[in-house]
Amino acid sequence: METLGIDIGGSGIKGAPVDLTVGELTTTRKRITTPQPSTPEAVIGVVGELIGHHEWDGPVGITVPSVVIDGVVRSAANIDDAWIDFDAQTAFEHSLDLPVAVINDADAAGLAETRYGAAKGHRGVCLLLTFGTGIGSALLNDEVLSPNSELGHLKFRGMEAEQYAAARLVERDNMNIDWWASRVNEFLQHLDLVLTPQTIVFGGGISKRFDDFSHLFDTRAEIVPAALRNNAGIVGAAMAAAERTIA
Repeated sequence: METLGIDIGGSGIKGAPVDLTVGELTTTRKRITTPQPSTPEAVIGVVGELIGHHEWDGPVGITVPSVVIDGVVRSAANIDDAWIDFDAQTAFEHSLDLPVAVINDADAAGLAETRYGAAKGHRGVCLLLTFGTGIGSALLNDEVLSPNSELGHLKFRGMEAEQYAAARLVERDNMNIDWWASRVNEFLQHLDLVLTPQTIVFGGGISKRFDDFSHLFDTRAEIVPAALRNNAGIVGAAMAAAERTIA
């Protein structure tokens, strides 16, 4: 089964059709810079461009970097505050005239890594973290998702954790990667203490450099790089769309 997944991030919006039998993109993903301001209307316009680019006419899964409950966005992390209390699912379906499923971006990545990637087969508590513009989180127990965990917004070192350890500090602010990784390790140790995960899956675009800094991590939990890397959100979005269509 092939379904389109679109992943909305703070810096870019990317999408591609996904073969859900294997969890792989069937074409090269298309990326468009996130508009500023990233209002719902502006973002919906970009999503429409991606659908046109892929000549898609079927179910669409869409991630947002926000708490999502019954298709309604309840927070705004790294997108415009106009998203708060916005019925995204209804708005996307009305604008695109297609069946749509809307899901938190890190939750989508967690679902994808559980079915196809680094979290597959892991029992007990498994925590996926996506490091990018912010820090997204997916909390799973015996491969079952507890949605909207939002651990990147925990208060840590006098600020939100993602202000202290998001990958943007390396990718945009030119922080030394070892210094950044030492900050990440502090946050991982805190989560290890509080949640006692058996496995932490390290995701986001910077995970492609995992071998460069993983030696600086020191936690009781096993830390592994995400297998789907920066495509996990797209794959998980497609999964959400397919499951909603079947339901």
